[in-house]
Amino acid sequence: MTTKTTRPSPKHPHPYAVSHGRRNPLGANPVKGGVNFAIFSRHAEAVELLLFERADSVEPFQIIQLDTEVNRTFFVWHVYVEGLMPGVWYNWRMDGPNDTEYSGLSFDRDKHLLDPWARAISDRLWNRAKACHSGDNGAAAMRGLVVADDSYNWEDDQPVITPSEQMIIYEMHVGGFTKHPKSGVKNPGTFAGLIEKIPYLQKLGISHVELLPVMAFDEQDVPEKTARLGLKNYWGYSTHSFYSPHPGYCVSPEDGTHVREFRDLVKALHKAGIGVILDVVFNHTSEGGEGGPFINFKGIGRNVFYHLAPVDKRIFHDYTGCGNTLNANHPIVANFIIECLEYWVQKMHVDGFRFDLASALARGESGHPMHDAPVLWGIELSERLSDAKLIAEAWDAAGLYQVGSFPGYRWSEWNGRYRDVVRRYIGGEKGLIGELATRICGSSDFYRSQHRLPINTINFVTCHDGFTLIDLLSYEHKQNLANGEENHDGCNNNLSANCGEEGNTKNPAIEALRVQQAKNYIAILLLSQGVPMLLSGDEVLRSQKGNNNTYCQDNELSWFDWSLVEKNAHMLRFVQAMIALRKRQPCLRRRRFINGSTRKGHRVPDISWHGEHLNQPNWENFNAQSLAFTLGTIAGDHFALHIMLNMSGKRLHMELPETDTGAWQLAVDTALKPPREVVPPEKQRPVKGSTYPLKPHSVVVLEFNPKVKPESDAPRAGSLWGKRPATRRTT
Repeated sequence: MTTKTTRPSPKHPHPYAVSHGRRNPLGANPVKGGVNFAIFSRHAEAVELLLFERADSVEPFQIIQLDTEVNRTFFVWHVYVEGLMPGVWYNWRMDGPNDTEYSGLSFDRDKHLLDPWARAISDRLWNRAKACHSGDNGAAAMRGLVVADDSYNWEDDQPVITPSEQMIIYEMHVGGFTKHPKSGVKNPGTFAGLIEKIPYLQKLGISHVELLPVMAFDEQDVPEKTARLGLKNYWGYSTHSFYSPHPGYCVSPEDGTHVREFRDLVKALHKAGIGVILDVVFNHTSEGGEGGPFINFKGIGRNVFYHLAPVDKRIFHDYTGCGNTLNANHPIVANFIIECLEYWVQKMHVDGFRFDLASALARGESGHPMHDAPVLWGIELSERLSDAKLIAEAWDAAGLYQVGSFPGYRWSEWNGRYRDVVRRYIGGEKGLIGELATRICGSSDFYRSQHRLPINTINFVTCHDGFTLIDLLSYEHKQNLANGEENHDGCNNNLSANCGEEGNTKNPAIEALRVQQAKNYIAILLLSQGVPMLLSGDEVLRSQKGNNNTYCQDNELSWFDWSLVEKNAHMLRFVQAMIALRKRQPCLRRRRFINGSTRKGHRVPDISWHGEHLNQPNWENFNAQSLAFTLGTIAGDHFALHIMLNMSGKRLHMELPETDTGAWQLAVDTALKPPREVVPPEKQRPVKGSTYPLKPHSVVVLEFNPKVKPESDAPRAGSLWGKRPATRRTT
């Protein structure tokens, strides 16, 4: 083991003494009297540790050459640096075989490598193009930081333990939420900026935020044509450092404040009663394929960390559409993923994870899907993750689609089938009311036979990837030319309907229909069993001008426009009221599938289905576009909600269930103009008559109040129990 000072500084005038160190834990870990460094590399033959004074220091102040006999134990290289304190930046260099075709190894002695276990990183010097070519990239490389991890005052912070059936998820982008000039925050685009907007989230009523990737990612990872337009990777699905908060979301990352700033956000959200779910990208990394940059994994052992072709190992198997696929079920990689998740739960206090393209994690080392993928079961069974929410995007880019069959039991899934059926139904397609009923009731056809629950479905109609809600109702064709990829990027099958005119319109009838349909989407979503997820900005009708793939648009096209909070206050009020309705009605938040129940010796169903006439749903009528159902309370003898849906172009007169006492009161009618379209309980009035005039393209919700009398003595349409209630096997 040798060491030398290359550029002394006032802070580090002399070389630090070194000794053999320990192989665990991996990363840079301050211990009594110094720092222990450890990194995995099975095939490296020579390893150097480089220490830097600042994040932008080009030359290291000390280089430590590790000895294979002293500083290597099994497949881990380690060294203890005596007297070194947190706040020092560092990198690694490794040498070894470079035989990509046959062994898959690609060591380059000149490349500065970022520690995959680094708790904080800097990308101030980063130049992706230089890292794609052989040779020294030290002046253009990222740096890791030695972080003091145990000095933060959590103030008795506790995880947000929310039963899944009570969750309402809000998917959002940390930077884009406060970057708009109208946001009015002190530090726009940062974790600190988001803290200032927590009162807005509280008033909205959501239970959890789901943050688009906040682990350090490569903002330069975009196609060349896109980069030439001055665009960058905005969404963050290009992770390289899974332990480090993204420096771009920090106020002062050059001072190494990443960990503290992220913890401040989590603590503030928890104080507001809001849980934190991280969107994590363990299916691929920002190193891309054969022509991509060396950042860390490629230079440490790419034949361990990536799926490579069995014959010509220069070829990266790509099941993600991003150039590479992480070899997640290799023991080393699986352990890396699980320990990383445990770190974010234990040390950063996050409450759960949403796994991007999670089906890629179900692929074995051969690339074939595994029914019992070790990494997925390891995550599910980890005691340290036992209270964490686990959400899978249950598909990958190579055609593996596992909605309803994702490995494991407590995993929830983004339900793409729910999204598609609701879009098709609201868009006017016929022949869907049977499947729509199944989706509204928690998709029992997917989950019941596996002894899973309605809470396994994450219901959504929009997310970051695709049209926003108002664009779903304004565009039938994507408008992605601004991305620089000649409109070839983004999905072509959006199941959208523009309500009569493409794009912006001055036709007030079309504008009114779009808003009404937007409210229909929100209403159906929040009236469905399962866990609802809202896309940030949909509550104020934020548009992306038809761009359904804004991954590279770090500008006002993607940012949350805070002027819309006032401009579209009627829509915000509607969403807030629908969330409040869901929260006050236990029958909308069932943990188990809807079944009949026995009360006083009589079987009373928890749900009854109707058409225009009670107990006569139009299951067999292909042209039917209306559906009504009555939901029972979890306890008691009365019904709580009567819900009517009509996506046809005709007004329908829907029979209402008879009640012996109390009355039905109008809570929601999306066809009415604001503020009459949604009514808080204290202002609700009983409906008159035995039928309700259900207008075209509308959703109506009636709440039962046992304490009031009907306003009319007119005979009711009939008892709900006049004949055997209509039921469906699938619900």
